[in-house]
Amino acid sequence: MHSNGLEAFLSSKFTHIVVGGGTAGLVVASRLSEHHDIRVGVLEAGTTTYDDPRITVPGRLGETLGSEYDWQFETTKQPGLGGRSLPFPRGKVLGGTSALNFMTWNRGCREDYDAWEKLGNEGWGWDGLMPYFKKSENFQEPTTDHQKEHQSHYDPAYHGKGGPVQITFSATYGASHKHWHATMHKLGIKTNCSHFSGSNVGCWTNVTGVTPDLRERSYSATAYYRPVCNRGNLVLLTEAVAQEVLMEQEGSEWVVKGVRFTHGGLDHTVKVSGEVIVCGGSVSSPQLLELSGIGNPKILEAAGIACKVDNANVGENLQEHIMTAMIFEIDPSIVTPEDLRADPVLAAAADKQYALEHSGPRTAIPSSMAYLPFAHFIPADELQRWGQALLAQSPDNCKLRDRILVERLTTDCNLGQIEYLFDVSNYNPYFQGQPGKKYGTMLMMYQYPFSKGYVHIPASASSSGKEGEEAGVRVRAEDKPVIDPKYYQGPDGGDLDFQLMVRCQSFADKICRTPPLSSIIVERVFPPAASLDADPTTYNFTEWVRDTTITDWHPIGTCAMGGHEGIRGGVVDDRLRVYGVRGLRVCDASVMPLQIAAHLQATVYAIGEKGANLLVEDWIASGKGAPGREEGEEVERLVNGHGTGRGD
Repeated sequence: MHSNGLEAFLSSKFTHIVVGGGTAGLVVASRLSEHHDIRVGVLEAGTTTYDDPRITVPGRLGETLGSEYDWQFETTKQPGLGGRSLPFPRGKVLGGTSALNFMTWNRGCREDYDAWEKLGNEGWGWDGLMPYFKKSENFQEPTTDHQKEHQSHYDPAYHGKGGPVQITFSATYGASHKHWHATMHKLGIKTNCSHFSGSNVGCWTNVTGVTPDLRERSYSATAYYRPVCNRGNLVLLTEAVAQEVLMEQEGSEWVVKGVRFTHGGLDHTVKVSGEVIVCGGSVSSPQLLELSGIGNPKILEAAGIACKVDNANVGENLQEHIMTAMIFEIDPSIVTPEDLRADPVLAAAADKQYALEHSGPRTAIPSSMAYLPFAHFIPADELQRWGQALLAQSPDNCKLRDRILVERLTTDCNLGQIEYLFDVSNYNPYFQGQPGKKYGTMLMMYQYPFSKGYVHIPASASSSGKEGEEAGVRVRAEDKPVIDPKYYQGPDGGDLDFQLMVRCQSFADKICRTPPLSSIIVERVFPPAASLDADPTTYNFTEWVRDTTITDWHPIGTCAMGGHEGIRGGVVDDRLRVYGVRGLRVCDASVMPLQIAAHLQATVYAIGEKGANLLVEDWIASGKGAPGREEGEEVERLVNGHGTGRGD
């Protein structure tokens, strides 16, 4: 069924309820509903839209940030950023953040995922995840001419065919991309011709989540849900905000019974006979667990919520990619996205070209990428000293997670610790350009931060001491969570994060001073370039980094897999089951215990695919379900990654 109403949803008898119709949530719902004996309900807080050009047209990326499709979260004021609070965009629409992101499609290094398994999460290493990476995607190979012109290299052995998400190289590139590879080669950085095969180190041309024919965004709503929306055992309710996972105590354990949610201004309850799968993402998933009485007792008490499962890890371990955006004035003849926003005639011409030819500036996505180890520009002995100093601060209680991060500093690893991306547009919210001038941005993103923050529900109004409030007011989902990433803070490496970000700026500047990329650059304008006779390599970026660091919108870890430590170190086990509750799982980026060197969406789709397979395996093992799908295929197809996820 498609966009079901409240009555249809409440009258359904569900075996599984997915809370959050986002990136991973729709993967889970689609895969579960392949089985005729599983009946799936999906609760999504946002609306359904398939044809808003702000979402579908690749070249309009970023226009939905802060819109009605965004939860419009913000961080707390960050001492590490000079007291600034940052926007923290998350998707509030069917498809979640996959409808808002910039469509980059890549994977981390093998070591990123193997570290998850090293922590005790069986099956979550590179080899265990590879079938699910491939299963989610349908890769369109570029033509020979495209490969020669744009260096769109790939290895077909590491790409999937027949999966729901359409991925391909861009049809149109910004004016700077033709210089990218040659510039990086002059700096000793090689082109990585197979950056999906376990190492993304080097420079390469980005793959995007875009349909190869119409050049539209391919995301979970159009890839996983729309093709199967008429299945009789899949029921969606939009504009429905989950308030609580309902549980009852049976003996010594809590057992899931349903979900309480708000729709049309009223609270409703829906029952479930099997499991509830929370797929709200790294902000909303820990929020819902806490609203349900799972978390730190002190936080729950302050929010007016009785504690059912004591687990102080809920909402903790927030890890985020940190980003700076260095701005350069570029050749004024270059067309940029800002030109289209400022000139209706240019915009109309671009829209016409896009509609008729599926090409032109409306198809351009940032694609000039490079991932580098710190050792490329920081001496190894200096990295050794920093790492050893961190271990010396807490040698006895240093967790394995933290030791893995330190080892990446102190050993001769070849990992993409810093990402560089250049594009002809102004991506810095703190820089206002001058009329008539054109700008390009060098984005620099720190991949493995030591800083760890949290996401928690707020204290209730009554506990905050406000007068006139009724005592014992319970916090609801509408009360925005407290998001404190603690950028550049904390005794376990926050200051080191800052030092590394400052040190890596010089190389970002050096890339843009190197030909042939330098041929389109006039000068650096933010931060302002030093005087002509000054040595550019000695510029002090310290204050600029403090004043302009922003988020890359890649939060993970707030419901992390506990691995060997179990509930002492996490929120879910390696089958994504919430500790202390029967019938409750989390399946999204929040379960990732450690950050990866990559944009997140391809990994989140793989998490959704693997999570769905775990659910099916356990459903069959329980004796409630029968092997095979509606089409009679065996469940083994899920394991081997051959399912398409297309309509029945």
